[in-house]
Amino acid sequence: MRTFLWRYLYQRRRMLAGFCAAVLIFACAFALYHLPIAAVMYPALICLVLGMIWLCIDIRRSYQHHVLLQRLKECITAWTEELPATDVVEARDYQDIISMLLKERDRLEEQMTERYQDMIRYYTLWAHQIKTPIASMKLQLQNMDDEHSRRLSLELRHIEQYVDMVLAFLRLGSNSTDYVFREASLDDVVRSAVKRFSGDFIQKKLRVEVEPTHLRLVTDEKWLRFVVEQLLSNAIKYTFTGGVRIYLEQPATLCIRDTGIGIAKEDLPRLGQNGFTGMNGRLEEKSSGLGLHLCHQVCEALGYAITIESEIDKGTCVKINLHKRTLQVE
Repeated sequence: MRTFLWRYLYQRRRMLAGFCAAVLIFACAFALYHLPIAAVMYPALICLVLGMIWLCIDIRRSYQHHVLLQRLKECITAWTEELPATDVVEARDYQDIISMLLKERDRLEEQMTERYQDMIRYYTLWAHQIKTPIASMKLQLQNMDDEHSRRLSLELRHIEQYVDMVLAFLRLGSNSTDYVFREASLDDVVRSAVKRFSGDFIQKKLRVEVEPTHLRLVTDEKWLRFVVEQLLSNAIKYTFTGGVRIYLEQPATLCIRDTGIGIAKEDLPRLGQNGFTGMNGRLEEKSSGLGLHLCHQVCEALGYAITIESEIDKGTCVKINLHKRTLQVE
């Protein structure tokens, strides 16, 4: 209220200064003609009292408008009809400009939403359609057993993984989700993810050590497997000797530890941001940073938390806290 009052008086400074100047001019004129100054002070006092009454009424009305505008400012979708009525020409012109800007904003938002939905539909259709030739190539490669076919199968699995990333990105950005929470075995999820990357482990001659967790939890098995697969993919990509170890820390923290090149300390706080690749991304030109970003998004939706510990040339350990909140079986 005090800030508003000072602003109001500052806004009316010209009117107040004009009143004081008028009283001073009349007083000087009366003094020059040797007339009683009281003849000026008395009507000036009456005008001052009436002006104070009018000023209090105007302050009250202006403060009500100020409160209403502050409330509308917090609601970006407010209709222009809710703006306070005014008899000031400039204020009406400003309201007309605001109304035109809001209409233009709504038009642009509708246009952008329509374009975004078209883009989502196109990429969703593309991601589903490309799975048909991928499945066809996988069937053809199953009948071959040589070094060349095994290498092609491995690259085909990478393509399939990238398609899954596209679908995950589209689903996370949509208004609807397909999360289904049921009781699942963490060991089954881990084994399925490791099996998918078995060819990568063999090709790079990396060992993989999976310790049984014997943990059952309420989760979306498909999305949790997606997170584990993305983390395994990163571990394999940046590991050239040694291998990957998967184990459970009590009470319920899944750990994926590798012996790779590690992550720079200054990059750790920004890991998971969309598009951030860090120092390793500069070394690996194909890195986009999208996989880890999707992992953070999915874990947030599932109620989990990801923490990353790493040292250069000593490896990385990604921990998924599976005991963040309690979920009910659907």
